[in-house]
Amino acid sequence: MSAPTLQTVMDLIEGRTDELVALTQDLIRFPTINPPGEAYRPCAEYIGERLKRRGFTVEYVRGEGSPGDSDQYPRTNVIARWQGSEPGPCVHFNSHIDVVEVGAGWTVDPFAGVVKDGRVYGRGACDMKGGLAASIIAVEALIDSGLPLPGALEISGTVDEESGGYGGVAYLAERGWFSEPRVNHVIIPEPLNVDRVCIGHRGVWWAEIETKGRIAHGSMPFLGDSAIRHMGAVMEEFESRLYPAMAARHSDMPVVPEGARQSTMNINSIHGGQAEGFDGLPAPCVADSSRMIIDRRFLIEETLEDVKGEVKAILDGLAAQRHGFRYEMRDLFQVAPSMADRDGPVASTTAAAIETILGRKAQFVCSPGTYDQKHVDRIGKLKDCIAYGPGVLDLAHQPDEWVGIDDMTNSAKVMARAAYDLLTRKRG
Repeated sequence: MSAPTLQTVMDLIEGRTDELVALTQDLIRFPTINPPGEAYRPCAEYIGERLKRRGFTVEYVRGEGSPGDSDQYPRTNVIARWQGSEPGPCVHFNSHIDVVEVGAGWTVDPFAGVVKDGRVYGRGACDMKGGLAASIIAVEALIDSGLPLPGALEISGTVDEESGGYGGVAYLAERGWFSEPRVNHVIIPEPLNVDRVCIGHRGVWWAEIETKGRIAHGSMPFLGDSAIRHMGAVMEEFESRLYPAMAARHSDMPVVPEGARQSTMNINSIHGGQAEGFDGLPAPCVADSSRMIIDRRFLIEETLEDVKGEVKAILDGLAAQRHGFRYEMRDLFQVAPSMADRDGPVASTTAAAIETILGRKAQFVCSPGTYDQKHVDRIGKLKDCIAYGPGVLDLAHQPDEWVGIDDMTNSAKVMARAAYDLLTRKRG
């Protein structure tokens, strides 16, 4: 028999396309909806049991005390490690197992794993159970090929990425699971298209702004002070000053789509006066409180201090100029931008694998939103981390979400080739 080669690995992956599809379907059938965090443990155990049969050492780590963790909804992560015959680096594939709510508009059962027209449909198919399945098939094919593999291969299925990753990658990173010398290179199979290497993401700051008022009878609003009108003044300042200022800033980060190469802010919600959800007639009252949630995405050229200060300056200006204006601002969530070196080992090796497998040059991109690279970078202090996986980013969180079967197969080949090159490259 001839000695195994990388072509042996590619042939194994090609021959396991049906297995790849079946694995993706099985993963979709776990309704790992976050919030509240359903089916995390059974999904993690399914992954762990499969990999244990393939010779991996498997550990389950619960993110105890993290947001949302409870005995009813334990934040259960799975980490599996396969050790080669000789010392060497560790290549880690990390995927989140949680998915967002289903939402309306589906034409197929979102948790059936329906296969049609060369696609697998379901909530999480694209984001990111197709990528998780592809990474498992890639690593198994590498091991089964008989190629000598120094170092170690790891696969993890982690939780809560959709709500910040605090019970998943952040919790693990704080305990050394994503730091050298244990791990050297990380690939996160997020859906950023099969020919793209994602080297980072913009920053994010979520905050709640509350304007204060004074309650009074609705027939005599002059005796009160409407917090909603004060919030309207905030909105007017945002429209006339903040949004134009953000639109004028552009980043050298290769963020996609093009519209995200500038600073952006979304107003997630706004509430004031009578609480929502009451079916009767409202009480005739002047609103004494109005609350707005903002979702500010910022560029690597901006600092978090400046981003916050810009909003605070508008609010302080209103307080100085507008009679009765009072406010509170509370931070909810913040993440600094992150960007790996495109010439670093994992980014350059994955790009080379894309060119070899797909026959076209890879595109380096950054994500408009954050993902778990932030925790590998900021907490684990591991810079050699990228996102690469099958799936079209625009389909994430949409009804009738799907992942292409050919894209999963090709991405598995790219992951296997990149992992092999990382394991066997000479380290400086």
